[in-house]
Amino acid sequence: MRILIWLCPAAILAAFVIWFVTGPVMPFAAGDPRLRDNGDPAQGQLVFAAGDCASCHAIPGQKDRLKLGGGLALASPFGMFRAPNISSDSIDGIGTWSTVDLANALIGGVSPQDRHYYPAFPYASYTGMRLDDVRNLRAYLKTLAPVSGRPPEHDLFLLFRMRRLLGFWKLLFFREGQTRAPVTTDPILARGGYLVETVGHCAECHSSRNIFGAIKPETRFAGGIDPEGTGFAPNITSSRIGHWSEADIAEMLKSGNTPDNGRVGSSMADVVTNMAMLPQSDRAAIARYIKTLPARPTPHP
Repeated sequence: MRILIWLCPAAILAAFVIWFVTGPVMPFAAGDPRLRDNGDPAQGQLVFAAGDCASCHAIPGQKDRLKLGGGLALASPFGMFRAPNISSDSIDGIGTWSTVDLANALIGGVSPQDRHYYPAFPYASYTGMRLDDVRNLRAYLKTLAPVSGRPPEHDLFLLFRMRRLLGFWKLLFFREGQTRAPVTTDPILARGGYLVETVGHCAECHSSRNIFGAIKPETRFAGGIDPEGTGFAPNITSSRIGHWSEADIAEMLKSGNTPDNGRVGSSMADVVTNMAMLPQSDRAAIARYIKTLPARPTPHP
């Protein structure tokens, strides 16, 4: 009885601590002066392209890449995720979102309803985004046509439907506001690092994952299973493409053609469509950064 008397308060305290530490935390409060709705849509269009937003959020099976009604199915060991509607529709999309709401989603992985997002939405990379880019992206999204209708909900195994558990995932694998882009005095390399590591979230596809769905550090950029389940994203370190020059990489990002007389396919074809919209200076910066990636062996698919 004495043990039970001590255990009950301890269990209650432990439950309270767990509930507290796993709760969603919004990085930005409503009305944050750094996130006024005054972005530049033209610059936001470039952020939209670099972030590969249309590849996930455009309605599958139709040609308009700006019809952002969502619905793309992403298979995973946890069940099926489906990309949401991010059009300007005020009911089914994100038309009522403020710039603060978008910043909390991208940088904190938290919805306006104060719920954790699943990391199938790559906020673990987006978290390092600059606030200017968030403002500009929000301004651009507002210019796009609303699309009515919501995709089906995620179809996940029972345990993974409990979003509160994502608080544990964040404690283990998420570092809000941090980027893996290195600090450098080379402005071209710095730009490339930002595009590759943060906005472009390249490691999210070109890496393998552990049983919790987090990137294995030793496989970063060394290849991984394509999120759409259509193959294996290749190793893009020097172990695989070390013979490619910076010009070769920049050309592939523009045209899809490789120096081996091949052509990229699968989900990378969509990435090329987006990268081709960027200025040549950005593709050159990405190429320079990729050439600096440490060589890593390709993991077994």
